[in-house]
Amino acid sequence: MQRIRLRYTKRGRLRFTSHRDFQRAFERALRRSEVPMAYSAGFTPHPRVSYANAAPTGTGSEAEYLEIALAEPRDPAKLRELLDESMPVGLDIIDAVEAHTSGLAERLTASVWELRLDGVDPADAVRAVEAFLAAEAVEVQRRTKNGMRTFDTRGAVVSLEVVPASATAPADRPLDNACAILRLVVRHLTPAVRPDDVLSGLRTVADLTPPVPAAVTRLAQGLFDEESGTVTDPLAPDREAVTAAPPTVAVAADAKAPEGPAA
Repeated sequence: MQRIRLRYTKRGRLRFTSHRDFQRAFERALRRSEVPMAYSAGFTPHPRVSYANAAPTGTGSEAEYLEIALAEPRDPAKLRELLDESMPVGLDIIDAVEAHTSGLAERLTASVWELRLDGVDPADAVRAVEAFLAAEAVEVQRRTKNGMRTFDTRGAVVSLEVVPASATAPADRPLDNACAILRLVVRHLTPAVRPDDVLSGLRTVADLTPPVPAAVTRLAQGLFDEESGTVTDPLAPDREAVTAAPPTVAVAADAKAPEGPAA
């Protein structure tokens, strides 16, 4: 059984796609592409697809991950192309690698987020960020399935800064008026601290209230490197292991190749 790890996006209007909607679209793409999926055992077998830390509905993302198990080996690059052609524009499959390591979900320990605050003066955003970072704790409330919960957002935030528009990803909507753009690195803790929680924290400490909802995009997620302070590519260990692991597709092809005439 071959395992393939994929990176996909949620762009433009497709950022409003729920995780369930994405699952349906992806399973249709698997059928259209005739991917030889491995299936679970039991009375109701289903394709073996593992999703990891999906972004909330309404947020864009350049770094969502999942893993599929195949009954027959396939070339990851060709598989990515087939699946991407079968997905709606905006839900793009942008990377694929054969899994040679375990624990993909364990390598998703932090995310890099971009928050576009239309109608907010950057100077006001700078003052709010400074107040947030200076606080020892910033408590906010969020309604959960078990009722209202109060938790600290400051402890999960590794870094928070206001960045110029030239340093950001393309916007989903025009920036004709004042706009503050925040770059946020947050650890994946329990309870999870989301970008909207940080915005609630900015409102708490500095009364920063954007006039319209923020446009939120996840730029990256992966293992947080304490030494460099960066979020690393979670697929890098699998790429690095390729040279040490036998190429599944090549081995299968060689096994089927007819022998040439004897010398």
